[in-house]
Parts: sequence; C-alpha cells; structure tokens
Amino acid sequence: MQVTTNFKLKSIAPEQLFMLSVLIINGGNYLYNLLLGRLLGPSQFADAAVLITFLLVLSFVAMTFQLATAKFSVVLQSQVLQNFISKVYKYASIIGISFGLLIIVFAKQLQLLFNTSTSSMFTIFGIGVPIYFLMSVNRGFYQGKKAYKSLSLTYQLEMLSRLLITLGLIFVLNIQSSVVIAIGILLSFGFGLVPFKSKYFTFKKVEILDQKLSKQVIRFFVITAFYELTQIIINNSDILLVKHYFDSYQAGLYASLALIGRIVYFIAWMFVMLLLPEVVQLKKDGKSTAPILFKYIMYIAIIASVIIIACALFPKLAILMLFGDSYLAIAPLLWKYALATGLFAISNIFAYYYLSLDKYIPVILSAIFGVLQVVLIVIYHSNLQEVVYMQIITMVLLLIVQVTFFITDQEIKDKYQKQNL
Repeated sequence: MQVTTNFKLKSIAPEQLFMLSVLIINGGNYLYNLLLGRLLGPSQFADAAVLITFLLVLSFVAMTFQLATAKFSVVLQSQVLQNFISKVYKYASIIGISFGLLIIVFAKQLQLLFNTSTSSMFTIFGIGVPIYFLMSVNRGFYQGKKAYKSLSLTYQLEMLSRLLITLGLIFVLNIQSSVVIAIGILLSFGFGLVPFKSKYFTFKKVEILDQKLSKQVIRFFVITAFYELTQIIINNSDILLVKHYFDSYQAGLYASLALIGRIVYFIAWMFVMLLLPEVVQLKKDGKSTAPILFKYIMYIAIIASVIIIACALFPKLAILMLFGDSYLAIAPLLWKYALATGLFAISNIFAYYYLSLDKYIPVILSAIFGVLQVVLIVIYHSNLQEVVYMQIITMVLLLIVQVTFFITDQEIKDKYQKQNL
C-alpha cells in the first residue's frame, strides 16, 4: 500500500502539484472572502472589500520583484545569482518601507477618499507592507528555480493563517470590524515568509553586478513595474471607483459580484506563474515558445467559458450559495462581469508571454486600455450595470489588439526566418 502511494506521488509532476496547490489556495481565499461577506453584510463588507483590494494592489506592486527574481533565477547561477537576490532584497525593503509609511501617513485621507468607518485599518495594513515585499522576493526565487513545493507552502501558510486568525478574532472577540481584518492580513504576511531563503538576505555590501546585466535587470524591473501598474488599474480601479461613487450597500453588492466574477482570473494566475520560467527556459534553449502560449490560452479559455456559462445559467443559485439572499440584487450582472474578467485573463497571458521574451508593446497596450477603462467608468457610472458594460467594452478591445499584435509578430518572425534560409 505504501509503495503504491509513493508511486502515485512520484508520478505527479511538480507543476501539477503546484496547480493543485493554487486551486486549494484560491479556494481558501474565496472561503475567507465569502465568510466575511456572510458575517458582515453588504455595508460592512464594503469596508472589508477596500482592504482586500488594497491587498490585491500590494500583490501586483510586489509582483514586480517576484517576476524579476523568477526570471533572473533561471538565467543566473552561483555567486552572481546570490549577489543579484541580495540586491533585490535590499531594494524591496527600501520600497516596501516607503510604501508602508505613505499608507500610514495618509491613513486619514484614505478613510475619507474611500468612505471607510476607520483609518486604523490602513495604519495596520501599512505596517505589513515591507514584509510582503520580502515575501515576494522569496517567492520569486522559488518560482524561478521551479521549487514548487516551497512556493506552494508560502502561499498556503499565508492563506491559512489569514483565514484562521481573522475568523478566530471575529468569533472569539465578537468584533465585526475592518480593524480585525487588517490584523489578520498583517499577521498572515509573517506566515507567508515561511520557508524563507535567509542566506540571500544580508545587510552586508555585495558585489556590484556586471554593467550589461544591471541594464537588463533595470529594464525588466521598469517594464514589469509599468505592467503591474496596468494590472492594478484594470483589476482594482472598478471596486475603488464604485466605493467612491456609490453608497456602502451598492459598493458591498459590487464587491461580492467582483469576487465571484474574478474566479476565472485567479485560476488563470496559476498558469501565469508556470508560464514565465518555462518561456524563459525555452528561449534560453533556442526552442519555440509559441506552443506553450497556445496551451495555456486553451486552458484558460475552457475554464473561462465554463464559469461564464454557469454564471449565466445559475446566477441566483451562485449568489445564494456563496453570499446569501442579501446579495441577490446583483445576480443579473454575474455572467457579464465573469465575461469581462475572462477576456482580461486571456489578454493577460499574451502580455506576460511577451514580457518573458523582453518584448514590451503588449505591456504598453494593456496600459492604454487600463486608462481607458478608468476614463469610461468615471464618465459612465449611473448604475452598476453601466460600470460592468464599460469593462466588457474595454476588455474586448484589449483582446483584439493583443491577438492582432501576436499575429503580426509571428508573420514578421516567419518572414525573417525565410529570408535567412
């Protein structure tokens, strides 16, 4: 029996174990959000949604460090890699502390801007920001080295600790407050550091990187930071704008809609995590990278289609099961929001694919359409349906231009190869 079990475990590839782990992690994060929605109700959940959105924004900013670490962990070796990661830890600490201080200093202004019940939740959140940046560098190393067991563990510990600590505080202390949620988020960052690659974290002066390598690193950092900014705009601007323009009840309804509709995006994220190191390695080995892109697009398209159809056929059932009857008013918009996020998830694969290949036009395209989405919502927000329609329009246009760029790029590449035969 033991032999059979071991054989089964060994027959599962690390990538498959990581994908299974990501599904569990996303399931845990969804459970966390769903329980908060049920326990707090639409109005109080609107405050919680602001903090959760801030967490997503933070994850996108810190993702710049994670992706850069992952990419160059594939390319670099031995002492050069150690020097590189040590430097990344240093700059991640500086930027993390800077962002954290900004959030703490402007906590009162953030409270007024987003109509929240307290500013303390922003102060507590700000304290944890530097830890999150360190955690992202740590994860980037594991991602680049394809150490998927360690990578999975950091995500699992963060998710489980946030879920258990937050719910424990709510039930034990009987406090239904955004401050409790902020404390749970802060403490979960510490758990997310485990296992920590501490040998690369040093305050000693490390060797200066080669000038050519430094330029590559800086360019990748700048472009990735720019792209992650577009991710923040596209992924989170709608929730923050709705919180600004609508009352707490409407904002709470919309937060539940966004949470359910984004299932497809969060599932797609595990493919992005696998895509980058694979594409970089294939390019390094001189092999074709397009097949891996097609494979992941197919996976995401199938998953997105299933979720959109389910949301269209059973919207009320989905709302009742996940959030309860207090949120039923939002049911008609469920499949439409899922459509917008599905389109974005596919567009996102194109952008990350080209980012891995050091081609940045798709990144610029995403930025343009991210700004367009904000502009459209600012102009057209008479009701929640209008807000969703603006996102569908933007994402359809974004996907069209990303596919057009890919086709054009392939034609140019094929023409160049024929000329050199």
